[in-house]
Amino acid sequence: MDTVIQIRDVVKHYGSGASQVRALQGVDLDVRAGEVLALMGPSGSGKTTLLSIMGCILRATAGSVRIAGREMVGLPESELPRVRLQHFGFIFQGFNLFPALTARENVEIALDLKHVPRRQARGRAEELLAGVGLAEKAASHPADLSGGEKQRVAIARALAGDPPMILADEPTAALDSASGKTVMTILASLAHQRARAVVIVTHDPRVLGYADRVVRMADGRMLAEAEQFAEVVH
Repeated sequence: MDTVIQIRDVVKHYGSGASQVRALQGVDLDVRAGEVLALMGPSGSGKTTLLSIMGCILRATAGSVRIAGREMVGLPESELPRVRLQHFGFIFQGFNLFPALTARENVEIALDLKHVPRRQARGRAEELLAGVGLAEKAASHPADLSGGEKQRVAIARALAGDPPMILADEPTAALDSASGKTVMTILASLAHQRARAVVIVTHDPRVLGYADRVVRMADGRMLAEAEQFAEVVH
């Protein structure tokens, strides 16, 4: 499988002097197309910081971050939004949906950012919602959706523009068992059937059965990495 994200000796510090926080301390990691990679560890271990650096939301203090072979460290700030738009779809624990917009309109926004014509964007948004089992909810507002349905809208939005990499921060944390299983089945399918790289930050042990690799972190360092065959947890 092709390596799409390459992290080498990445360091991330916040603040300076006695109050400095060392969030990451010399992390090395490769992310490959077609796999589900789970980042696990206690709060404060650095996993969300690492995910944010992968997605060019945060900058590394030192080290190398290569996205699709291109070095991100030292890239002008003005270039980063284009990198995010071209390469990544983001999924968050809090869904981050616009409450005044329908499910379809929430997905259409991501297509608007890619300058997709309005009529085409509407049709594509409906296709994406159908793909996550929400065709009949396209006209519903977030307040009328369950937690699992909101997360599936967020997945549909993340897939707008067909990004090669999906970065998810605690995507199942707010979901019940059935909804969590649905969300993870969709994400695993994206990796295994559509060759997307899917990286998931999680505390949820249910995610492990869907992961091809698990990276455990503590105190800003990688403790261990394990490869496994993903199995659907029943």
